[in-house]
Formats: sequence, C-alpha cells, structure tokens
Amino acid sequence: MKRIALFPGSFDPFTKGHEDIVLRGLNLFDEIVIGIGRNARKERYFPLEQIMRLIEEAFKTQPNVRVVSYDDLTANVARNVGARFLLRGLRNTTDFEYENGISQVNRYVNEDIETVFLITSPHLAPISSSIIRDLHRYGQHVDEFLPYKL
Repeated sequence: MKRIALFPGSFDPFTKGHEDIVLRGLNLFDEIVIGIGRNARKERYFPLEQIMRLIEEAFKTQPNVRVVSYDDLTANVARNVGARFLLRGLRNTTDFEYENGISQVNRYVNEDIETVFLITSPHLAPISSSIIRDLHRYGQHVDEFLPYKL
C-alpha cells in the first residue's frame, strides 16, 4: 500500500522550513500532498492561487509531491486524497502544544489517520510565515526565506 501523507497548512507563505519538512518527509512517504487549507476566520496575505503556483514550481522535479487547496476538515481531506498520515513540522514546544491538540481532534474525526511530527532543522527554526508576512508588508526582502521568488 502506498504511504501518502497530507502536509496541511495555510502556507501564507510557504517557507524554506516547510520545504525542508516536505523534502525530509519524502524519505518516509511515497507521496506528499501539500494541502493549503482555507481559513474562514483569516484573510490571506498572499493570494492562494499565487502560492499554489509557486509551490508547484518549487517541487516541479518531485513527481511525488502535489498541491491541493481545501475548505474542509483536514482529517476529511486526508481521507479524500488517500492519505493515512498527516505530516507536521515542529519548531519549538509551543508548536507541539498547538499541534498535539489538533492531531487528537484529527484522530477523532478520522481514526485511521496518524500524525507524524518532524522537528524543523535548526537553521530554519526561526522562520515563520507570520514573520515573513510582517517583513514583506514593510518592504523588506524575504526571498532568502522562501524556496521561490515572489
């Protein structure tokens, strides 16, 4: 059976830290589906279509990585794309506390799903989408934190 993992997030934007998790995840899974979730409570800074296109371009040499967007519960999306695993990255203990609760709810919704956590590579741990948005908003150059050029 093919091991498919869903890597869910808002990815606003998708960072080199996210890229690192996907590339390392390819050592564990046959396929990774990057799922960009729509959050009705948050307005995106970068347009969804732009980010999808940029992520697809960043992984164009990886046929076992694909990108989808969704407006549903993550556990349902995992089931719909055939994923039995959720892939998540952890930068610190705060991330763990947040992700732990989400993983338990995902397991409640879809008892066949397992969440796999990878610790972010140390040199990428300070990078977050919210920091990049703030830098970009105030005119700072952010391309060094992204696996593509904006």
